[in-house]
Amino acid sequence: MKERSDSLTLKGLIYAQSRLAANHPIVPVLQAKQSAIEAGIGGEQRVTEALQKYRFPFKNNIFHDLSLSSDTNFQMDHLIKTPHFGVILETKNMSGSLEFRENPPQLVQKKDDGQINYYESPVVQLERNIELLTAWLSQRNIDLPLYGAIVLAYPKQHVEIPPATTKLLFPNLIPPFIKDLSQQGTKLDTSTFNRLSSDLLKSHRTFIPKPVCESYQIGLNHIQPGVRCGTCGKIGMDKLPRTWHCPICKVNDHLAHRGSLAEWFLVVKRTITNRECREFLGVDIHTATRILSSMQLKYKGTFRNRIYYINFHEDPFK
Repeated sequence: MKERSDSLTLKGLIYAQSRLAANHPIVPVLQAKQSAIEAGIGGEQRVTEALQKYRFPFKNNIFHDLSLSSDTNFQMDHLIKTPHFGVILETKNMSGSLEFRENPPQLVQKKDDGQINYYESPVVQLERNIELLTAWLSQRNIDLPLYGAIVLAYPKQHVEIPPATTKLLFPNLIPPFIKDLSQQGTKLDTSTFNRLSSDLLKSHRTFIPKPVCESYQIGLNHIQPGVRCGTCGKIGMDKLPRTWHCPICKVNDHLAHRGSLAEWFLVVKRTITNRECREFLGVDIHTATRILSSMQLKYKGTFRNRIYYINFHEDPFK
């Protein structure tokens, strides 16, 4: 029913690194965060592939990377919905030895080089998601039993201390785990089942991260301005009448500014003024005005003091 969405957090990290000096002290931090996100995405893809290879003998819908709001916002890596129950899967793709500690609840990762990292327990994350989805369903007068499991993306991941009560699976064990769950009790009728699927899709909201500069306290003066070429990826396209020209690969692109403005909102901040647009894209005041107006961005203030802001849920960059 729903595939995994592109990670705006990952896009922002990649864009930020390309606009920072290679020796900037924050670059290794951004690289580490990027690697962790990519590993997580890789783990979720492993689960997706395992589910795609299997055909359950009962009606089901599968949602990947689903973000909803109940008492608060919450995100589920995978949700499998059947007329009898729902299953939430929390995926982890981490190297080294893992310990699922109970008191206090935390996940301890011991890498082969001796480094030890501490994380929030995925058991707590899973229990919270089950509680929040139960509340979300209750608001719609739907009573659906929910189960959960933690999935380790690769069998080579070593578990020193497993969770005390939460099911721990590898991707190939997911289908038999789901198949063996009880299908007794009340069953959602076809109308309710289909309505719930529709509500889940309509209620999904892509996670919008803080701009990288705000999250990591990076000054705007450290960010390289300029329009990026969508063909070769280099920053520094020249503005020509009605188009942009890349001096590196010689491509012309009349909409090249759109991608660079998207980078601004992901990397620098969620708003932009005409002056900031001029300085970032390297254009005059009239060109900046035309560009910002053509983007159909929301804005506040009079013309001289106007501040434009982005709503990524409406995605004006498509």
